[in-house]
Amino acid sequence: MVFADLFFLFVFLPAFALCYLLAAWIDRRKAKAGAVSFGWRNSLLVLFSLIFYAWGEPVYVLLLLASVIVNYFVGLGIDRPGQRHRKAALVLGLVFNLGVLATFKYLSFLCSQLAAAGLPVPVPRIALPIGISFYTFQSISYLIDVYRHTTPVQRNFRNLLLYISMFPQLIAGPIVRYGTVAGEIGNRKVDAHDLSEGMMRFLRGLGKKVILANQLSEVSSQLLTGAGLESLTTAGAWVGILAFTFQIYYDFSGYSDMAIGIGRCLGFHFNENFDHPYCCNSITDFWRRWHISLGTFFRDYLYIPMGGNRRHQAFNILVVWMLTGFWHGASWNFLIWGLFYGLIVMLEKYTLLRVAHRIPRWILHVYSLLLVVIGWGIFYFEDFGQMTHFFRAFFGGAAFSDFAAVDALRSYGWLWVAAVLFCLPLRDWIVRGTARWTASRPAWAFAARSILAFLLLAVSVALLVGATNNAFLYTRF
Repeated sequence: MVFADLFFLFVFLPAFALCYLLAAWIDRRKAKAGAVSFGWRNSLLVLFSLIFYAWGEPVYVLLLLASVIVNYFVGLGIDRPGQRHRKAALVLGLVFNLGVLATFKYLSFLCSQLAAAGLPVPVPRIALPIGISFYTFQSISYLIDVYRHTTPVQRNFRNLLLYISMFPQLIAGPIVRYGTVAGEIGNRKVDAHDLSEGMMRFLRGLGKKVILANQLSEVSSQLLTGAGLESLTTAGAWVGILAFTFQIYYDFSGYSDMAIGIGRCLGFHFNENFDHPYCCNSITDFWRRWHISLGTFFRDYLYIPMGGNRRHQAFNILVVWMLTGFWHGASWNFLIWGLFYGLIVMLEKYTLLRVAHRIPRWILHVYSLLLVVIGWGIFYFEDFGQMTHFFRAFFGGAAFSDFAAVDALRSYGWLWVAAVLFCLPLRDWIVRGTARWTASRPAWAFAARSILAFLLLAVSVALLVGATNNAFLYTRF
């Protein structure tokens, strides 16, 4: 199940909201009698999260539950006194989590490469469980933080299950640290402001996904796949990859907005995952703004423990970026994509970042966006033959233009304008510019927000009816 789905919007979410309100009423009555105040709400959230995950792949709920059970007992083991026991428990937990991830995500790829090399290795067909990369990394962060004493161990199994399986961020992030929500699992408050901000954040994310990302995917798939790729021109290559550049941003940031919005409505405050990445002035700056939760995960749990900037910095950067690329998928293009960024980030540290203050900002911006677009070209094509064909056209080794590229620009004019505008911190500018007006006319401000929310929902629902290109890209990573 995904958020941008009519069943989720009009069946699952209303059913969950009604049951959650009932559970909140029961909890408040029990709290007056001295009982646990969030017992029913947390149990209901766990139940609906498991239903949400099981909707498309019920068998993999067992894998999720097994993962939580193992990490629960490993966490208790890490919390025991005695450094040797603690370290052994941590190693056991890391081996289990990484082993599960490697088995389901990389084993088939490894076996296929060995078979292609001529070795008599059978290639297992293992389906990739949705969200396994995200909930596995959350489990790892929990165990390491307990080991480092930066977060307390969770002795209530249901609460740990809630943290790992919580449906807003289960299948495509953001990667939420346990310490971020530990206090809110058993003690959170939701007021009218939280509900208003949460619902508006959800609808903004829904609009990003349905109104922008889905329409952009039609352009990118038309030009970069099948017959479109075979007759690709230079203009077609640029238009197609620019459409994908916007598509993947609105797809993933839209999902993050929806996850943060639902969490806010429930009293959870997830960290931001995007900060207008296409406003960057270097590749280093881009990766401070893009998929922030993944970047900080690798920084805190891999880069710094390896030595960070203190020793072997170049080696550490390349290892981290190689793994960042491979995290996205079991294919050589993802590995190359990660190393591509690793090399650029390493070179920037020794060159560009030292003289950036002397270079006009627009030049830095153009430089950054050009490399980002090239990176998405590597990311998009898992087949090296197709990738070579694309880059040959991209760099001018084909006819300049064709009808498909021109038509994509002309027919989707509104889409290109919207895609560019909403990459900018437009909302921040509007909020600052209208702060005095909204403070003096709260009723008018509320009416304007309500109209905007209704329009986002109405247009999104209209586009979802009969939609055929509605999958979230990041659910397969």
